[in-house]
Amino acid sequence: MTAHPNARPTARPDARLTARPHHRPRTADGTCDPAGRRPRHPRAACTGTPGHDPRALASRFAHQLVEVLTGARPSGQLMRHTSLDGYGQLASLVRMGALRRGGAADRPRLGPVHDRSPSPDAVEACVRVDLGRRHHMVAFRLEQRGPAGQWQCTAVEAR
Repeated sequence: MTAHPNARPTARPDARLTARPHHRPRTADGTCDPAGRRPRHPRAACTGTPGHDPRALASRFAHQLVEVLTGARPSGQLMRHTSLDGYGQLASLVRMGALRRGGAADRPRLGPVHDRSPSPDAVEACVRVDLGRRHHMVAFRLEQRGPAGQWQCTAVEAR
């Protein structure tokens, strides 16, 4: 018997056995454990889940905020992560050019992010930003808001 000229070669029969099967964490009774899965939606990672580290959140947000203030990222990308007042402050800082680059080669370098939590649902943070020979400070406040407990930036300052 000859194969059809347009037929595609089939995979080896044992190829299915070597592939890693998709498995989900199981509970003692054998059912799937939904708590063991990672969130699929990016915003789900911003909710106040147990084990959530506000320090890591402040550090990630500081990097994104500096990218917006230096013009490397459009400010609209942070719109869902800011309150109305926070976005107004951010847009004002972008218009004023609070963190203008000295030249095309000047890349912002962030120092360590210093943060503190005045309450369990708020984080205040500041970071030093070096742009060429100039040094700037950026401060912001993150608060948990809404029924899902999503973290949002409610205030931004840059000098």
